[in-house]
Amino acid sequence: MSAFTFTRILPRMAAGATAALLPVIAFAQETAPAATEAVAAAPVPDKADTAFMFLATLLVFFMLIPGLALFYGGLVRTKNMLSVLMQCTVIGALMMIVWVTYGYSFAFGGSTSPYFGGFAKAFLTGVTVESTSATFTDGVVIPEYIFMLFQMTFAALTPALIIGAFAERIKFSAVILFTLLWSTFVYFPIAHMVWDGNGLIFNMGALDFAGGTVVHINAGVAGLIGAIMVGKRTGFGKDMMAPHSMTLTLVGAAMLWFGWFGFNAGSNLEASGGAILATVNTFVATAAAILAWSVVEVFTRGKASLLGAASGMIAGLVAVTPAAGSVGPFGAIVLGLIASPVCYFFVAVVKNKFGYDDTADVFGVHGVGGFIGALGTGIFTAPSLGGTGGADFSIASQFMTQLTAVAITIAWCAVVSAILYKIVDLTVGLRVSVEAERQGLDLSSHGEAAYHS
Repeated sequence: MSAFTFTRILPRMAAGATAALLPVIAFAQETAPAATEAVAAAPVPDKADTAFMFLATLLVFFMLIPGLALFYGGLVRTKNMLSVLMQCTVIGALMMIVWVTYGYSFAFGGSTSPYFGGFAKAFLTGVTVESTSATFTDGVVIPEYIFMLFQMTFAALTPALIIGAFAERIKFSAVILFTLLWSTFVYFPIAHMVWDGNGLIFNMGALDFAGGTVVHINAGVAGLIGAIMVGKRTGFGKDMMAPHSMTLTLVGAAMLWFGWFGFNAGSNLEASGGAILATVNTFVATAAAILAWSVVEVFTRGKASLLGAASGMIAGLVAVTPAAGSVGPFGAIVLGLIASPVCYFFVAVVKNKFGYDDTADVFGVHGVGGFIGALGTGIFTAPSLGGTGGADFSIASQFMTQLTAVAITIAWCAVVSAILYKIVDLTVGLRVSVEAERQGLDLSSHGEAAYHS
């Protein structure tokens, strides 16, 4: 065949082949969208959401070490500073191991029980780099590992909040044993009830955006029970027990406020408008609470104190926590303005009236502030008050739901915590000796001192 003849035939062959393939191409084009839709049915985490949650997780961890450790450390006497730092550090480490071993499963293990998450995810069974967790938006997911870690930082922080109530006189071994028991029988069940889709309180319709019940009321009530059962510090009401360093207390409080943006905004689980709303509310509610506490002190004491400003800061943060994602900025401001005077009343009046020794006012600030925030959420989420509630939102109905959720949390925590304190007391004992307490827990419990002359 000549080259000329070949060049005449080749185009005809190509045209024939194309004609023969047209039905196949058309069929492929028809089936391609169906295949694409099948792939799209499995949501893929957005990198921005993942990065946002990574940052939020680190911020919450920063709240514990060094934030809470320095805040509480500044509030105790010099001889007990190191003991508080040590307790916060070891509690955090313990809870990280407990959480990945069984805590995550007990809270979010997929059980249909309204009280218990089950064992399905013990030792992180089934949690892989491919597994995902749902968010508040249909079809939007985040990697399950980052959700697990974010919740781990909450689980690590919450029992550390409790120790401020009985600082300066409790055994280190008692702190660790109580943390292990309390997280297992109080924190994990409440976290499941409030935040898991099968949880009792979740299905009641209660609103707790970032932990008003799970973290603050829980820790506040446990702190109050502990302060009573551990007993007062030796020399309480007679010896000088003022905070040894308001400088460190403010540094710690500022770290807590900074980290709280991860706490509140991160609870949105997405880098969206809801996270920004939570951020705005975390600014303005806290600012309002600082101002309110300072004003109250001017009228009651004649002077505004730094201790009061730091206390107001924490009270505002606590109060806005359950409401951060559902109330408007002015609703958040009102929560801050309400929280400070009420918390101040419990710290300055109620505590003295009943005579319990809550060293760092865990109940007066976290417990009471969480109570105000949880109930206030039921009011200020109303769209008529600037909240994000739907058109059918009922303040009366939601308020009663919030009140029920608070009552369940208080009852569960108070009863179980009291039992656990008693168990710890009968096993390792709760208190150090009077001699060890007078010497200071830094030296008597850890053989070190925070400061050297």
